[in-house]
Amino acid sequence: MSRLKYVLGAVRGPYFSSKLLGTCHMLCARSTSAQCAQSSLRALCTTCLLRKAEDRQAMMASLPKKDEGTVGEKLVDLDPSHTEWSMFPDEDTPNRMFDGVPFRDIPICYIKCSLNNTLMTLVDASGKCLTQKSGGTEGYRNARKGTTVAAQAAALSFCHAAQLRDMRNIRVVVKGLGPGRLASIKGLQMGGLNVISITDRTPAPEKCPRPRKAKRL
Repeated sequence: MSRLKYVLGAVRGPYFSSKLLGTCHMLCARSTSAQCAQSSLRALCTTCLLRKAEDRQAMMASLPKKDEGTVGEKLVDLDPSHTEWSMFPDEDTPNRMFDGVPFRDIPICYIKCSLNNTLMTLVDASGKCLTQKSGGTEGYRNARKGTTVAAQAAALSFCHAAQLRDMRNIRVVVKGLGPGRLASIKGLQMGGLNVISITDRTPAPEKCPRPRKAKRL
């Protein structure tokens, strides 16, 4: 700086050199403050925010596409020979015959429908468990286990296991309000089993405990 002052003083005089030096000092101060601000901005780290956004995008991409349902899921086929009142149980229902087998001796299919999976259990009249199928046993993993497609695939595999035991008629007991509720019953019908009764055992308490907080996506 002293050498610059000497050169300017020799060229323009002392007044011009002092004025120019003041301007140089002001520019140096501004450049120094700009460099400090730039260095402070560079020190601000946004890696965590970017990684969080990338993780959310990867999670959303891994989720299955919107489930459009299975073919014929919401169609109901009823026997036209039965009247409206004959569809409800009465005191003679346990003794009613279906292909030579009383109603009380027909095996039962328990279906538990949750948001994450659909479980199907085959039980004989004495309460012995014969086979179990679910969306997980059919090869579906993670969020895909709770879809209607997985429920229908489990029902078709369930029908194959039941037919290997020479079972044609079956009673169905449904519990839960999952997405595979209707698809599993339709899968039983598509698999060749004759569903003679459907019982809904979904609990509906009047004063239930406080539910869990909503899942954060």
